[in-house]
Amino acid sequence: MTHMLAVKAVVVRELTKVFRQRARLLSAMVRPMIWLLVIGSGVGSMLQGEQQAGYLSFLVPGIVAMTLLFAALLSALTLVYDKEFGVMRMMLIAPIPHYLIVIAKLIAAAITAMVQAILLLVILTVIGLIEVKVALWLLLPALATAVCCAAIGGLIAAWSKTLDNFAVIMNFFIFPVFFLSGALYPVNQLPEMLKYVVLINPFSYGVDLMKHVVPTANSDFSIMTDISVLVVFSVLAISIACWRFSRESVHEPLFHRATGKK
Repeated sequence: MTHMLAVKAVVVRELTKVFRQRARLLSAMVRPMIWLLVIGSGVGSMLQGEQQAGYLSFLVPGIVAMTLLFAALLSALTLVYDKEFGVMRMMLIAPIPHYLIVIAKLIAAAITAMVQAILLLVILTVIGLIEVKVALWLLLPALATAVCCAAIGGLIAAWSKTLDNFAVIMNFFIFPVFFLSGALYPVNQLPEMLKYVVLINPFSYGVDLMKHVVPTANSDFSIMTDISVLVVFSVLAISIACWRFSRESVHEPLFHRATGKK
């Protein structure tokens, strides 16, 4: 019971910070809409008639997935942020297992990503790009993808000692993960070598799972394959992040810094 209350406290703390920054939530909508309008209109201009409208619909799962990816990774950044500014020391001396801190942070990251995805789906419904029924059906695949993205963020944060480290690693991973996922173009049209990269990219299966809901977005894998990969990767990634975070040697520098030891 105490552990559950501790997890709830951490999750509420993270979500409270997010909802107090309403401008952050609104500004997060700018990125996907720019991608949709610029990429969608730019590539779509080379197509004709129904194909142009079809490509915009094809982009919907990828744009929603992109929102989840960026939101979850930036939310997972708080694991490193709290290390830098001393908040993590107070959490570590609390009478709870260290792995629960990671789980709570990643739960908050997934919820934050879902909130932003829901806002985006509302906008896409209002402008008539998708139907309300499609938007509702996208929620469950989006949730599975949000957990996967939070798991990726947790892995990066667990090995990042500073905010600069996290930023460098995130920028190194985030664009290959996004571009080589089938979010912007069909996977079957990629060169053979890049297809293998798509296959080992867990984010690809989140994008593909959402494609099953959008009629004009042809999927590349089966629903069971998508779900299986997302579940296995998320469990494995979160377990590794928890193990890494629970090692005492990882946190020794925090307490040495506080006491002035070298």
